[in-house]
Amino acid sequence: MKHIKEKLAEREAHNALRSLKQRHFAIDFYSNDYIGFSTNSEITKRISQLLPQQTAPHGATGSRLLSGNLPIFSETESYIAHFHNAETALLYNSGYDANVGFFSCIVGRGDIILYDSYSHASIRDGISLSLANSYKFKHNDLDDLEKLLKKFAFPDKTVLIVTETVFSMDGDSPDLVRLVTLAKQYGAYIAVDEAHAIGVFGKHGCGLVQALGVEEEIFARIVTFGKGLGAHGAAVLASNEVIQYLVNFSRSFIYTTAMSPHSVATIRAGYETLQTTKSIEQLHHNIQYFKTQIAKYKIQGFIPSDSAIQAIVVAGNERVKALAKVLQAQDIGVLPILAPTVPAGQERLRICLHSFNTEQEIEKLMSQLASLSII
Repeated sequence: MKHIKEKLAEREAHNALRSLKQRHFAIDFYSNDYIGFSTNSEITKRISQLLPQQTAPHGATGSRLLSGNLPIFSETESYIAHFHNAETALLYNSGYDANVGFFSCIVGRGDIILYDSYSHASIRDGISLSLANSYKFKHNDLDDLEKLLKKFAFPDKTVLIVTETVFSMDGDSPDLVRLVTLAKQYGAYIAVDEAHAIGVFGKHGCGLVQALGVEEEIFARIVTFGKGLGAHGAAVLASNEVIQYLVNFSRSFIYTTAMSPHSVATIRAGYETLQTTKSIEQLHHNIQYFKTQIAKYKIQGFIPSDSAIQAIVVAGNERVKALAKVLQAQDIGVLPILAPTVPAGQERLRICLHSFNTEQEIEKLMSQLASLSII
């Protein structure tokens, strides 16, 4: 087809053509495995203890509504709900499935969705499938959000505010306490994606919502397990009524084979390990150490962040790719984020910090950055 060739040629012309690669660097500053759970030996042992109880360890055999609703699913959902001080949890096969499935059905025709302009693609895709009217507000700008609330918050409309607790490209966070106040003032509901907060913020890595004590004020939370838990899958945390609604109307939940019992056991084992690990404390030490190195080397361009995601803006696809290659030649795993994933002129190096990174590794990265004139 002509348009396929044209679109690929356009991407190539802008030095933005994506391709699949197998990557391995001696120093990991690029994976989302913030606290090293993907290789945690205690989790591996616990998985083997959980799985013998199951009759179909290699596959769920069908959707949850048909043959796939094995005991480990409901047991894990109950565990997750208790951990997050939520009424109920519902597992999805991925964070993408959860966001598409939730936002596509949760509000009705003519209702209003107000979402942060930096919201993840999965949130945007879910909203685009919704029958609601949607409007974006400036990133983390609650004054801009309030302008929209004044315009659209009427008694005959349901208004849903959508944001993330830690944004995946910038690593920053909204003022959730003020957001809750605004939602109460205008009679709106709040749904948040906690993908990059689980395993990082709050007691035992419970997330930023609980760390701030506002979980009872949030209509729904989407927690995903491919980051801090080093696993796969996601869950929606909400009231019993909302979860029952999703079981009946969320198409990405209804019309898919459930994830394998092994995947669910990995999630359960990860949650159990969160309550004993020292890795979260070590991660926060590394985040603070990294920020001292920014100041030490006087490196400009970093977006302020207290999370595991630290991003330095280097405008231009060619420039940021060239910088990444210099670092990778030193076996330092840092990847460039290109337009159109981020807006043109906002291309950046996205640095992911981990509990297993050493101060020497952080020092090596920062000294290399400081020496590069391209910054």
